[in-house]
Amino acid sequence: MKHLRSIVTLTALFSTASLLHADIPVKAGDKVAFLGDSITQAGQGSPTGYVQLIGRGLEANGVKIEIIGAGISGHKSNDMLGRLDRDVLSKKPQWMTLSCGVNDVWHGANGVPLDDYKKNITAIVDQAQAAGVKVVILTSTMIGEDQPNPNNQKLASYNAFLRTLQKDKKCLLADLNAEMQAAIAEAAKTQPKPANGNYLTSDGVHMAAAGDQMMALGVLKGFGLNAAELAKAKAAWGDKK
Repeated sequence: MKHLRSIVTLTALFSTASLLHADIPVKAGDKVAFLGDSITQAGQGSPTGYVQLIGRGLEANGVKIEIIGAGISGHKSNDMLGRLDRDVLSKKPQWMTLSCGVNDVWHGANGVPLDDYKKNITAIVDQAQAAGVKVVILTSTMIGEDQPNPNNQKLASYNAFLRTLQKDKKCLLADLNAEMQAAIAEAAKTQPKPANGNYLTSDGVHMAAAGDQMMALGVLKGFGLNAAELAKAKAAWGDKK
């Protein structure tokens, strides 16, 4: 546990953040839909998954939300676009987090080329915003905890598009890929490599406990929580550091 906590601590260096209360845009009673793939499905299905941690972290700061789980294993951008109305818009949420890109790349020939990915993701954001849903874009994490591998190098272009789209569409952003790379690089300086070779994931893709906490902190940071509020969230998870 000490090892996992130290990894998560490295993902959130918030010493420069203001300790004054920042207005959290998501409000008590809001519905928040979490659209994604297996990472999100696992994150919503476990009390220690990142989706549930986000809910608990917001509640610790006086903002109790209603979670709409919309993660399905194996899904890519085309799949998410196809079920957007059924799984998200029909539920009438105020917010939606969008986590998509790992399978579009990881599935290789059965994945989604970048140009088609751009069209799918843009359509998802446009349709959500047209329905009055505010969108938080999550950059895709990693495909193996070694950034130089071909999948991660390909994924970089998908994430670059997400960062551009976030600015164009005036969405909030949780740059989880950057957070994950920084955490792994820092951990490698001070921590022995775990037996499975991964610091944040169980298999290089799907989150272990430290990865779920990293993701939750990244999204809460994207929602505007400051250092003191993030500390409250971590305390609610049982992490005293």
